[in-house]
Amino acid sequence: MPNRLDGLNPVTRLLLIVGVTTPIFLSLDWVSGLSSVLLTCALAPICGMSWPQLFKAAWPLFWVAPVSGLSMLLYGNEGGQEYFSFWMASITDNSIQLAGAVMIRVFAVTLPVIVLARGMDPTRLGDALAQVLHLPSRFVIGAVAGVRMVSLFRDDWDSLARARRARGIADMGRAKYLATMSFGLLVLALRRGGKLATAMEARGFGRTPPGIVRTWAEPSQLHAKDYWALAFGAVIAAIPVLLSLYLGAWRLFGL
Repeated sequence: MPNRLDGLNPVTRLLLIVGVTTPIFLSLDWVSGLSSVLLTCALAPICGMSWPQLFKAAWPLFWVAPVSGLSMLLYGNEGGQEYFSFWMASITDNSIQLAGAVMIRVFAVTLPVIVLARGMDPTRLGDALAQVLHLPSRFVIGAVAGVRMVSLFRDDWDSLARARRARGIADMGRAKYLATMSFGLLVLALRRGGKLATAMEARGFGRTPPGIVRTWAEPSQLHAKDYWALAFGAVIAAIPVLLSLYLGAWRLFGL
């Protein structure tokens, strides 16, 4: 499947993520969130990600979104008809609308990140952060190491699953299995992070002496394709906002 993101500077991808998701944080309404989700799903194949791949990558959101919506449902701003009340918790027309908007917003904020960050090369990201945004070398190298570690999470998960099956402890309830696997992955990530930090300090990545300019893998700069992509991203970011304002659903910070 062709990927229109190929050839874009990693900084362009980061700016697209910020530009598309930031307006969603400004309003707590279902119109802007739902329109953003639909636009992301429609444009995902153009970005080299099929709908089955998008669904597979986003399946944890189907667990996270209801949890986020439940707190807003019970403790959101009251308004309209009241359906349930117990101590500080209450369910009203307004809290139901806010809960639905929060659940949709979880998808609206996360899906663009999944699509735009997919397949981002850590080395090119480091070159772009240093040469285009001129960020400090310590931050750049840390960002590269972090992105690289994230790409290894899937391999670590598979390795842990095989190790547990080999020891005969993989046959348990799904909730307990996910909890123990997540804890094991956390421990592995902390250990790897400590070893990586020590190795980077030993190789002189912790500090760049004055007057020394660190070199990078390859030149990185923005081209015409990047500017066209940013312009297109600005249009995509404006559509949910304008549609919400036109329909009168815009609620700045949920007010």
